[in-house]
Amino acid sequence: MHVGTARIILELPENGSLKSKRRVISSLMTRVRNKFNVSIAEVDFNDSWQQAALGLTAVSNSSRHADEVISNVVAYIESTVEEGYVSGVDREVLSGF
Repeated sequence: MHVGTARIILELPENGSLKSKRRVISSLMTRVRNKFNVSIAEVDFNDSWQQAALGLTAVSNSSRHADEVISNVVAYIESTVEEGYVSGVDREVLSGF
């Protein structure tokens, strides 16, 4: 079993409130879950209205496939994030479970 993980930092400079941020993040996470069948959650900056950190995991029987899924999700988020941009990505594939 191989687990692909990523921590994605989003900057949302146009947001003016936590409510607006949560709307953007919730919509993005729903689209990612539906399109890629991965686990995703907001993992940091919960009280910051201009920044968000998303944790992402994908499980596969191949490390290459797990890395490919994570790469595709990151590319999707970079191309579709509303009112902001991706400022950082930390990725890792854990193997041998």
